[in-house]
Amino acid sequence: MTDYVIAIDQGTTSTRAIVFDKNGNIISTGQLEHEQIFPKAGWVEHDPKEIWNNTREVIGTALSKANITRHDIQAIGITNQRETAVVWDKNTGEPVYNAIVWQDTRTQSIVDRLAGDEGLERFKSKVGLPLATYFSGTKIVWILENVEGAREKAEAGDLLFGTTDSWVLWNLTGGTDGGVHVTDVTNASRTLFMDLETLSWDDEILEIFGVPKSMLPEIKSSSEVYGHASGHSLLREVPIAGILGDQQAATFGQAAFQQGEAKNTYGTGNFLIFNTGEEIIHSENGLLTTLGYKLGDAKPHYALEGSIAVTGSLIQWLRDNLGIINSAPDVEKLAATVEDNGGAYFVPAFSGLFAPYWRSDARGALVGMTRYVNKGHIARAALEATAYQTAEVLDAVNADSGVPLTELKVDGGMTANDTLMQFQADILGVPVVRPVVAETTALGAAYAAGLAVGFWSDLDDLAKNWQEDKRWEPSMDQDERDRLYRNWKKAVTKTFDWVDEDVQ
Repeated sequence: MTDYVIAIDQGTTSTRAIVFDKNGNIISTGQLEHEQIFPKAGWVEHDPKEIWNNTREVIGTALSKANITRHDIQAIGITNQRETAVVWDKNTGEPVYNAIVWQDTRTQSIVDRLAGDEGLERFKSKVGLPLATYFSGTKIVWILENVEGAREKAEAGDLLFGTTDSWVLWNLTGGTDGGVHVTDVTNASRTLFMDLETLSWDDEILEIFGVPKSMLPEIKSSSEVYGHASGHSLLREVPIAGILGDQQAATFGQAAFQQGEAKNTYGTGNFLIFNTGEEIIHSENGLLTTLGYKLGDAKPHYALEGSIAVTGSLIQWLRDNLGIINSAPDVEKLAATVEDNGGAYFVPAFSGLFAPYWRSDARGALVGMTRYVNKGHIARAALEATAYQTAEVLDAVNADSGVPLTELKVDGGMTANDTLMQFQADILGVPVVRPVVAETTALGAAYAAGLAVGFWSDLDDLAKNWQEDKRWEPSMDQDERDRLYRNWKKAVTKTFDWVDEDVQ
């Protein structure tokens, strides 16, 4: 009997391989960052080949650190940055262009063209999403229209598209030598192409976008055997049996399996997912309707999602662009040098504003500045921005669901920041709870894979693994909470209407 499951977590800034035991504990981790490529303002790219090379290396690192081999691994799960688009030649395995990252805003003119007179919600009733640069569908269109020869190759059936789960899976199962071209329902639901009810690609929408169906991966459930690692892999013959987009994976890893349960992940961006069970709820308050998970032949579970583009990446920006901190954890020390934000509010609309506003014309703003404000206040304002944005999304979830959340389960790297977590509880007015295993994204992918091969028997088996690590209780009085939140909302309005045709 083999003892472990390995998860490949292909994220926005790095790729990790994490080995888990049956109790959901981390045994070992391999991790490598990849380059963030910014060719122009608003453009964000990754090198797909670098990602694949890193994937192979981190698998080796994780196995080596745990002192195990493929014979000790029962299944492989994959989780990924969801809307990042890769298009490659199926005959050579070569990408025709860099991966266009979910944060990229270059496709705004394509969004406007597709919206036409019908507006940004033209396809929302079918796919659950507004037209936005965020989703991968418009990124495929840009590649077909701007990369020389891509349209002709696509029409000839020679090009494949995938989010990074599909790219990793295809390569892991052999690439040009029999690679499996598949995605799961959660990733498919982020393209603008999948019908939420039928869980299939919509021919009419594909025709309107001008994307050949032959490019698209086959849509499968989140938990089944898609194929086996090829003979060239350190994991050869091990089944790949779980795929979940990163935010759905984190929800699954938090054991938020039932209707009414939710989690918030603090990563490059923030993503709050609220499980709506087997019911499709169309948001009236700026949230996305998406797939939560689908286990084999069972009915799918749907979710409402509040997506925030910039949270953790704002701290990276303070480090890399401004140089006011040397490492991300330093932001908490710097923020602790002041008692409050000094009247400063930082709205990080670097890629426009996502939920609940969906304003692609917005750009970042630091407001309320006086001579009194110093770098400590700016650090604090950057942290607080994460909490305020989360509060706005949670307000929308409460309005759509009609059932106010009584506590918020959290995960992701920024949950190590006590200052932020306490302020989050204060501004929400509800407890914030972190589990023992904060790497819930990778854990969720491991769970999906392990369920498919019988490593775990059922959802109850998984729920027993969840344990509370820390809880932050709100301590701010209501008047102060209201004042801060009111000023934040005023600050947000200052970012609107920035982008004109001649302003990027």
